[in-house]
Amino acid sequence: MSTQGAIQSLFPVEGSGETQLTKPSLIGAVTPARSLQVVPSLYSELDLVSLLRLRCLEQPHQLAYSYETDHGEVRLTYAELDRQARTVAAQLQAANGAGARALLLYHPGPDFLAGFFGCLYAGVIAVPAYPPRAPFRPDDRNVRRIFSIAQDASPRFVITTDAVRTKLRDISGVLPGIEQWLASDVQEGPGAEAWSSFTPHQDDLAFLQYTSGSTGTPKGVMVSHGNIIANERMITVGFGMSEKTRIGGWLPVFHDMGLIGHVLQPMYLGVPCFLMSPMSFMKRPYRWLDLISRNRLTVSGAPDFAYRFCVEAVSEEEKARLDLSCWELAFNGAEPVRTETLESFSAAFASCGFRKNTFYPTYGCAEATLFVAGGQKEALPVKLVVKRSELERGRAVEAAEGETQDLRVLVGCGKSAVGQKLAIVHPETRVQAEEGHVGEIWVSGPNVTGGYWNRVQESEERFRAPLADGDSRLCYRTGDLGFLLNGELFITGRASDLIIIRGLNHYPEDIELTVGSVNEHFLMSCAVSIDVDGEERVVVVQEVSREFPDDGFDQAGMSVRRALSEAHGLELHSLILLPRGRLPRTSSGKVQRRVCRELLLKGGLDPIVVWTGPQLPSDPAAVA
Repeated sequence: MSTQGAIQSLFPVEGSGETQLTKPSLIGAVTPARSLQVVPSLYSELDLVSLLRLRCLEQPHQLAYSYETDHGEVRLTYAELDRQARTVAAQLQAANGAGARALLLYHPGPDFLAGFFGCLYAGVIAVPAYPPRAPFRPDDRNVRRIFSIAQDASPRFVITTDAVRTKLRDISGVLPGIEQWLASDVQEGPGAEAWSSFTPHQDDLAFLQYTSGSTGTPKGVMVSHGNIIANERMITVGFGMSEKTRIGGWLPVFHDMGLIGHVLQPMYLGVPCFLMSPMSFMKRPYRWLDLISRNRLTVSGAPDFAYRFCVEAVSEEEKARLDLSCWELAFNGAEPVRTETLESFSAAFASCGFRKNTFYPTYGCAEATLFVAGGQKEALPVKLVVKRSELERGRAVEAAEGETQDLRVLVGCGKSAVGQKLAIVHPETRVQAEEGHVGEIWVSGPNVTGGYWNRVQESEERFRAPLADGDSRLCYRTGDLGFLLNGELFITGRASDLIIIRGLNHYPEDIELTVGSVNEHFLMSCAVSIDVDGEERVVVVQEVSREFPDDGFDQAGMSVRRALSEAHGLELHSLILLPRGRLPRTSSGKVQRRVCRELLLKGGLDPIVVWTGPQLPSDPAAVA
């Protein structure tokens, strides 16, 4: 049966008013819990609108989402979410919104779900973002990001809550092109019964996922319904999910890991999802683990820093109240996975029932929807110790047992997801690299998106790259560097962030990890290189805590200089100390190295001190 035929058998496609659902003959007697496994072709062809409508038909009163707020828990069944989505969609349809973009400005909470699915139900392209703080300040980082997104996406609508709409009146008149601000939590126009049934095609855009901007201005990744369904299927297989899976966490829904992994994956499976606010986690990391423990979640995850934060912040008394034996898969991605994190978290929460083989290192990117590679469920993470000097020359040479110098420890990110192809390529020649040789990671498959919104030339260069060996497939060039060993993917860094000194490649993540260990008051750091008299030199921009001693500059500088010399064979040009929170970051908390370097060269960092040697602090302008 064709996609359109399958959809028509599920739901009427003409007429308006309250849609009467008819049990589809395509599904037959298959129960919702087993339908994914029994009729995989249906799920590979469906879109998100039809998927939610199917859930509403088959499981109307089943819990779809639980969201824990400061005021209690909000629970939504599939039928309730469907009705909320139809209400929003009816208002968008009344404004002839099909094909337009809608900026979704929601604080963390369940209201986002109605706005997002309401866009899908109306054929409006959703653009998730985080609302700027009130009152409006043009110099606020998030305000600048919102303006950048609005200028690029040209949305006709802003959808949010009535409370946020009221708070953002100062900004409502200056966002370009906005025709209407809609509040999804109040009915100001047609109701759910006015919705005209709509079925998108596989290649129709569902939303624009704006990248976090760690390598420059945020770009709108064009994610289609087909991309999402393909990637959710890859996640299902890669994570070993079933009808018994229980998913939840705190990740922001305006990022790919939160939206695809925590919101849409449970919808794909037809299983409950348990969510909480990112701010709740940041205020008290225990709440995340408590969410897992109380709701017996089997799948939850976060970037590497979150696990380190839990080790530092969860008390022994709090651990005594946790039972993490239910946790089957703890995915770790979005930033480099550190073996120290895996070890420390496993040790810290072993008494709570956490098992080390629960960890699931993974690799992905918004341009491939989300998931690209992952390990094997319940297998221990793969650790590889290589010679640092050889890796800098582009080869992964495993260190001999007992060696203690010139080492780098890497954690494998698993194998390529089922249904896609992954290659390590020398970008200059477009020839695939030999096993164990470093190159750029290229990906092709149905999960790879259509490119960047309004960036035709860059999309052509990045998303339709041909290989030189006669392979007809076109690939997405991730810009990330890595190598394959026995099919396992190891990430070594990002091409645009590489620091090249005397012909050798140095990964800033390595330098930052080394620097962060030399002083107890060091927080986030950023390693970059600048040209000094025709030679590339290393500069470390380092945030420090309020407790950093006023007389500690020389000691800190000498420690960093010694550590870089011993661990990397590098000479430190200067150490720039900043107050906490002053490094440029993406909206997901990653350091923006390119932006940091630009600010450094322009003299825009406003440092506490610039250390260039055991002497009086130099003039900041002398660095560049």
